[in-house]
Amino acid sequence: MTVNHFDPKQTTTMNAPQKAIDEQAQLVADASTQLTDKPKGNRIGFVSLGCPKNLVDSERILTQLRIEGYDVVNTFEGADLVIVNTCGFIDSAVQESLDTIGEALAENGKVLVTGCLGAKEDEIREVHPSVLGITGPHAYEMVLEQVHELLPKPQHNPLESLIPDHGVKLTPRHYAYLKISEGCNNRCTFCIIPALRGDLDSRPIGDVLDEAKRLVNAGVKELLVISQDTSAYGVDTKHRTGFWNGMPVKTRMTELCHELAKLGAWVRLHYVYPYPHVDEIIPLMAQGKILPYLDIPFQHASPKVLKAMKRPGKAERTLEQIKKWREMCPDLVIRSTFIVGFPGETEEDFQLLLDWLEEAQIDRIGAFKYSPVDGAVANDLAELTPDDVMEDRYQRFMEVAARISSERLQARVGTEMRVIVDEINDEGAVARGYADAPEVDGKVILGGEFDLEVGQMVWASIEFANDYDLFGTVVRDENGAIEELG
Repeated sequence: MTVNHFDPKQTTTMNAPQKAIDEQAQLVADASTQLTDKPKGNRIGFVSLGCPKNLVDSERILTQLRIEGYDVVNTFEGADLVIVNTCGFIDSAVQESLDTIGEALAENGKVLVTGCLGAKEDEIREVHPSVLGITGPHAYEMVLEQVHELLPKPQHNPLESLIPDHGVKLTPRHYAYLKISEGCNNRCTFCIIPALRGDLDSRPIGDVLDEAKRLVNAGVKELLVISQDTSAYGVDTKHRTGFWNGMPVKTRMTELCHELAKLGAWVRLHYVYPYPHVDEIIPLMAQGKILPYLDIPFQHASPKVLKAMKRPGKAERTLEQIKKWREMCPDLVIRSTFIVGFPGETEEDFQLLLDWLEEAQIDRIGAFKYSPVDGAVANDLAELTPDDVMEDRYQRFMEVAARISSERLQARVGTEMRVIVDEINDEGAVARGYADAPEVDGKVILGGEFDLEVGQMVWASIEFANDYDLFGTVVRDENGAIEELG
């Protein structure tokens, strides 16, 4: 099955066709007719925008639609209805969502909107008043109710179209996102996620582990654990004890990792806040039970800026944590994101951030220029940083980030590492090692290696590195055979 799915790592914003705007008046006039004159088909086009957490929401909606017998198509024109799962985190994501809704209206005319931007219905209807229905994030049942109203459930024999136990996936067969909670209890001043998705709501640990087992049984070799705040998993339930496989398991990140490690897949942790109990996870990484990889959004290093952001932790204490983690697990790779140009950020604050980066030696670094998202408290804390100053700081930041990345990757030249193949193209195989999450990190390029398969795990000899990627060849035995790994 294919869906009309836009790459969440894209940084460009699609331009909505001008006719999408020109035809709004006619679409408004047609909207009431569309609601009463329901389409007779069951073909649904689907667009998923935004982060991996949104992708998981899309997978859940699509799974239920397929269970009920709806047909998901990869075109606007051939669909009886289009669903757009939106992102609303920063201004560019909001614009991309609005543009995509406009494109769907122009090409099809019958559109439902869900996702984070759906929490701002007035904002959507101001631009696109003709959408047929709007729901917020993780509103699966409401989306299905709207679909049922517009496209009655088709006559469907489930025995003729079986859905696999793991449901519909929008990722390649060999990796999957495992969402362990919704919402967030933090109140970072630059973020509106709690307003969009609510407070922390942890999934029962038995349900999470059941899903993980189904995915692994279906051929998934890498589980990417995601949430808004992975370290806080179970805080809302006071770390209630659940059950899995007949055994008690506490609803907590540490216990979750212990159990996931038993499934035999790579386990990669994303969106981990640097709380003290993260120390408990590092031994599992050192023992090879889960990947020695931590995605921690530090955001800044200036004490003044961190305080204004309402971010947990202090920069100096974080440096001590990083040093301790690397002593416990020398192979540890840390990915992080930072914001430059936060309101009130001075040149001194920015220099503190650059100095901190030099000392912390973060392996994978991303940055965002501050975006004054509507509703963010930070917008009113101080004067916004001028665009030219923000751009200058962003470029200087990325220069430092690229140099650090290049230096750390050069240290891998001459080593062998286990990699998983993501793609075979005209030049060979594109793979990833434990240091690389899909979409956001670098790659291991295996030029000239064509006798591999997507999802295959092999050993690679690293021969060259640039700022962000590694280049190498597959390790073979004396007969030229490739050793199979999982």
